[in-house]
Amino acid sequence: MLGVSLIALVSGAPCRPASAGPLREWLAEHRLAQERPVALPTGVRVARDVAYGDDARQRFDVYFPQQPLQQGRGAPVIFMVHGGAWQFGDKAAPSVIENKVARWVPRGLVVISTNYRLLPQATPARQAEDVARALAAAQKAAASWGADPHRFILMGHSAGAHLVALLAASPTLAATAGATPWLGVVSLDSAALNVPEIMNARHPRLYDRAFGADPAGWPSVSPFHVLTGRVPPFLMVCSTLREDACPQARRFVARAQSLGGRASVLAQDLSHGNINQRLGEAGAYTQAVEAFMGSLDTSLATALTDAAPGDRR
Repeated sequence: MLGVSLIALVSGAPCRPASAGPLREWLAEHRLAQERPVALPTGVRVARDVAYGDDARQRFDVYFPQQPLQQGRGAPVIFMVHGGAWQFGDKAAPSVIENKVARWVPRGLVVISTNYRLLPQATPARQAEDVARALAAAQKAAASWGADPHRFILMGHSAGAHLVALLAASPTLAATAGATPWLGVVSLDSAALNVPEIMNARHPRLYDRAFGADPAGWPSVSPFHVLTGRVPPFLMVCSTLREDACPQARRFVARAQSLGGRASVLAQDLSHGNINQRLGEAGAYTQAVEAFMGSLDTSLATALTDAAPGDRR
């Protein structure tokens, strides 16, 4: 049924042939999540399905060290938001968390992966509200996992990258939900930074399903348009294999910089899916993301550069 839904989204859509690539990757990710559980390193504990609302999708998982590696203060947190065209995906998919947990939790970080309500139950605007509520709930409970509520880094892939970019560009939404400021944002190949630009051009049908046909509503869910003030530090990772990903990222970064924010682009010759899945694997890509994260907090920089127990970097 899921495969039929994905095909329906693409068939007949006024889009370039390559636009089906991310959809195929989302489908493969969904199948992989159903086929096997995530492999976790020794010493990693998990708190599953922590509720931040009444809906079954309003849950997140927390991966944290058996023993804290940092003394005297809480651990930094990677707060991860999955992708999936705003209507698929899951917090527990191996491509979402496996490499990230394996790399960062043994170094003393906490990784939180959240779900949110999906289309058609919730629009992207409501999904951003869900993510804000999840963030606020995670910050309030952070100490119970040995984490520091003031040392969160927001991270999202694809549609999830759109949602964290929307929260960062319009911090009032997160503040209204009770969230407190975070260290920075890592956007992994965002699906939609400039929504009106996408909708006014040739685009896959999935964007119509997400953003609707009324142009009046597009700017309010467009990170580029809601960005009117200084934002937390931003790293925009983009795939050079997609025609519009890096140009969108560069325009967003230029706007953020013009408003006094710190933002940069990290272009990678990786597919849309591998931008997410391979983060955490040893290599230049992961090290570049870690260099950004380490620049946000000196003790985080130390944790990321120190080898984890048993690590052969």
